[in-house]
Amino acid sequence: MINKFSSIIFAGLFLACSAPAKSHDISPPAEVMHIYDIATAPSPDRIYADIEKLVSFGTRHTLSETKSNSRGIGAARRWIYDEFKRISVDCGNCLDVMYVSDTVSGETRIPDPVEVVSVIAIQRGTIDPNRYVIMSGDIDSRVTDPLDGTSDSPGANDNASGMAGGMEAARILSKQEFAGSIIYAGLSGEEQGLFGGEIVAKYALDNGWEIKAVLNNDMISNITGVDGVTDNSTVRVFSEGTRATETKEEARLRRFTGGEVDSPSRNLARYVKSMADQYLTNLDVMMVYRLDRYRRGGHHRPFNEAGMPGVRIMETHEHYDRQHQDLRTEDGTKYGDTIEGVDKYYAAKLTALNAITLAGMAGAPPFPEKVEASGAVKASAKLNWETPDNADNLAGYRVYWRLTTAPEWTHSRFVGKVNEWTFKNLVIDNYYFGVSAVAKDGSETPVVFPGPAGRF
Repeated sequence: MINKFSSIIFAGLFLACSAPAKSHDISPPAEVMHIYDIATAPSPDRIYADIEKLVSFGTRHTLSETKSNSRGIGAARRWIYDEFKRISVDCGNCLDVMYVSDTVSGETRIPDPVEVVSVIAIQRGTIDPNRYVIMSGDIDSRVTDPLDGTSDSPGANDNASGMAGGMEAARILSKQEFAGSIIYAGLSGEEQGLFGGEIVAKYALDNGWEIKAVLNNDMISNITGVDGVTDNSTVRVFSEGTRATETKEEARLRRFTGGEVDSPSRNLARYVKSMADQYLTNLDVMMVYRLDRYRRGGHHRPFNEAGMPGVRIMETHEHYDRQHQDLRTEDGTKYGDTIEGVDKYYAAKLTALNAITLAGMAGAPPFPEKVEASGAVKASAKLNWETPDNADNLAGYRVYWRLTTAPEWTHSRFVGKVNEWTFKNLVIDNYYFGVSAVAKDGSETPVVFPGPAGRF
């Protein structure tokens, strides 16, 4: 945070020395009022009921029963599919519900051929339907042995909670229309090697989908950690620092221009935090500048590896006795991921965080393209960008800047429908710059950092 005196100096420099926006450009609203309603819409009881239903299938292990209607991953995914269909009926068939699958074999945790089946529901955008944001949860569960597909594996928090959150977000957001498309995804094969995400990411690439964000929800209902801390007001958001698909030449350019902490995923994480700060109460976002927990993985990673921005959203204090454990009691300690470890109110908060983030991005115009910065050995920095097609709801652009050591964007200004901006007397060596697109109703994209390092 910048102190008051520094803020005055900073703002004075900018206002005194920057070119004014065109006189006819009017700044859009600073708040999107209907997002406040979205923030309070998730029902703890509905989420809890969905978690209970998923737990009732006994096990949802990827290698478990697929023919039964009451037990195993087959029954679970068919119920999820049917539930998305019911939600679609309530919104006038506004969701395209489908299975996306492929057969996996010869892997450490899937030695024999198994069809890994994910369920996705697509809410098509009205202006820019090929631009997508995804909220995902995982269908599958596991116990201690990753190859045990028969023992009871409730997977209440890990990850019926994330799946239930996705269905609840669909119930809420499907009642509205957005410029861009939203995908609600139930991914399979996470515990066996992130295969569901890999298959869906490939499907998106093969179909030319422009995936701008993946919000991976993995464990969003536990508030008491193995460290003894109970915390229902903090959430972690993990994000990678540099793009996984960065080329050698792009890495060389980044080395000389910056961007190590400004990948699309990192600026997506900042966006999640900014939405929480604006529209939610009693929920603090802890951004973790790391792909995932230390030497561990989650289902946003396959999307990152395919070049798509993605973050992991999850509880702050994990309870390892309730993760990947056989159901048992030893020396008075209960092990296993059962419904008793679920806090439905916390799950509703984190569902709300996802819903407002999806609404903000889906309601925004297309992201600015080909953002570039210039200004070496000059008194002023300059940004250039292009406006994509399908920008009917564009009000204009907002430019951002911060000191290179600042973890979040600290200053911004709406500059209107222009494709360049000069930061007069702000030397490019000392600051980072970026730009976002703003809709007429105030919905806004994440900040796009210039160059290959920051492109969405």
